[in-house]
Amino acid sequence: MVDNTETPEYQAVLEHLRAAHEPAFGKPSGMAEPHVSPDGTRAVVTAEVLDEFVGAPRTVLCTAEDGQLRPVSAAGCSAKSGKFSPDGATLAFLADRAEKGVFQLHLLADGHFGEAAPAPAVPGTIEYLHWSPDGQRVLLGVAGVGAELSGGQGSGRNTKRKEDAPSWAPRVEDSEVDESAWRTLWAYTVGTGQLDRVSPEGLNCWEAGWCGADRIVAITSDAPGEDEWYPAVLSLLDLTGTVRTLLTSDVQLGLPTGSPDGRWVSVVQAVCSDRWLVAGDLLLIDPGTGAVTHRETHDTDVTRLQWIDAERLGYLGQRHLDSVAGIVTVGGPVAELFATPMACGGNGFHPDGVFTSDGRVLTIEESYEVPQQLVLSGVDSPLAAIEHAGIDYLRSVSGTAEAVTWTAPDGLEIEGILCRPAGEGPFPLVVNIHGGPIWAYRECWSMRYAWVPLLVSRGYAVLNPNPRGSSGRGQKFAARVVGDMGGADTHDYLSGIDALVERGLADGNRVGLIGGSYGGFMSSWLVTQDTRFAAAVPMSPVTDWYSQSFTSNIAAWGNRFLDADPEQPGTRAHTRSPVLHASKARTPCLNITGALDKCTPPGQAEEFHRALRAHGVTSSLVIYPEEGHGVRAYPARIDLLARILEWFERYLAGGYSEQKPG
Repeated sequence: MVDNTETPEYQAVLEHLRAAHEPAFGKPSGMAEPHVSPDGTRAVVTAEVLDEFVGAPRTVLCTAEDGQLRPVSAAGCSAKSGKFSPDGATLAFLADRAEKGVFQLHLLADGHFGEAAPAPAVPGTIEYLHWSPDGQRVLLGVAGVGAELSGGQGSGRNTKRKEDAPSWAPRVEDSEVDESAWRTLWAYTVGTGQLDRVSPEGLNCWEAGWCGADRIVAITSDAPGEDEWYPAVLSLLDLTGTVRTLLTSDVQLGLPTGSPDGRWVSVVQAVCSDRWLVAGDLLLIDPGTGAVTHRETHDTDVTRLQWIDAERLGYLGQRHLDSVAGIVTVGGPVAELFATPMACGGNGFHPDGVFTSDGRVLTIEESYEVPQQLVLSGVDSPLAAIEHAGIDYLRSVSGTAEAVTWTAPDGLEIEGILCRPAGEGPFPLVVNIHGGPIWAYRECWSMRYAWVPLLVSRGYAVLNPNPRGSSGRGQKFAARVVGDMGGADTHDYLSGIDALVERGLADGNRVGLIGGSYGGFMSSWLVTQDTRFAAAVPMSPVTDWYSQSFTSNIAAWGNRFLDADPEQPGTRAHTRSPVLHASKARTPCLNITGALDKCTPPGQAEEFHRALRAHGVTSSLVIYPEEGHGVRAYPARIDLLARILEWFERYLAGGYSEQKPG
């Protein structure tokens, strides 16, 4: 273990974070999960609260009143996912009041925001809730305490309780499925307090919504492992547990929901790399006949669906770099409500929001220079906003952001967002590579990554590219990466760097890479394909697709997206593995991973580190013992940022001479 706390970089990062976050200690510092009563008179959000630089932020359910966020959940616990009943009289939400990290249903009735009444506990933790159209029941999506989390949720940091066992006791895995690993559906009847399981044994329910008042539409599989989500099907369940398959797909399905009268089912079909990150085509299905209709949404990749009434379906999504909202009328036209370069939703991944009964939209708007604000269309001023002295500090040091485009070698236009300090340049450039690969950057506050404003404050420009495979450009664009990860997308990054150098914005002798998950793979891959890079920071990477095939909880996904068979020599499981190209690398690499990560296990970073060292290339390996897929808790986050800063300051800030192996 290496103590990093006394280094100049650690102290600089600590000072930076104190200026940015200490003014908001104990107060809302971020918003997500907006919800509004059907008449638009009351709004709630899940607010993120950091009390000190210890652990991960907690979440608090807040109402927006008189321009302020006011907590409605009890102190001493985390709360989230507030949703008003169809009549607006009752607020349902989730809280971990009884046991930290295990969320249960609570209700605030008759518009009285006082002490919430807990519902009977379910066997596990509730991940989401939905009111039935008649307001009589609440549907609960329940993950067993042994259920895995997706990569985007921090794979490895699941809710399973630590067993009371001696320190020498082994971890045991066998072929039997852990009974606590399943995801199930439950219905709570508000009037009687009765709680019933509605999904049968042997059916894993990844996400679900109501279809009328007595049926449920869900994304399901016959096993609970993370890899089982990718071929999951759309199923229709009644409250007795009878199941009928509605739709199968060669790609992924998500966001299932039904019309209030049960006449229609809506779902999004998209090629996806991460569970719960679905952005694609809108399908309407007649559950009686099984007929499927593709609905046009003006080239928008849909990321959120909500039935406003039996004939109108609201949607949000991404089109290029814009957030888009609209309403589809069954058997009628599509009306686009807005398209804005502001990021909408609050989660940093995909546009999100909620509709009132008269078709207005509540969402969380933000940009790189505008902190989050809760906005209801038709209302002149924000319902609430995140404002404190730390916001003012970040504004003063984080520079500006602008949309940029360039042309890849095959003629495809690629988009990105460039964050840079004041001045004309050229600047040392860090390419911040997103995960997925089917995800996309939007212009968010701080770009959702703390190292972006930190690096800009130190004089770096940061390019956030959306190469082929990114969402927001339609399914054909997204599918361009499938079967070719590390192929043509390689040149999307390289041509973007070339374009910024040609425009005088980037110093071609001082270019670095950083990225997590798929961004970690690509950061590792690029340094084996091009020697121009002065420094790289691969985080949670895949560096050996062969070993990934036998150690990851999403191994089948990787082989499918590579179109590779690890048992066959010479397939992309071998030819696209950075570790097998390490002899070509010259770039100093800081390899970062979490010891608990099941998605990209820590051995991936360790393999690349040792391969680089074997070829005489400077490399450092950092493994955080309590982290999974990504570093999410303090003080590990401070240490992470300090190491990132030190690496780039050492190898990038002052120029770079190509390192020779030896």
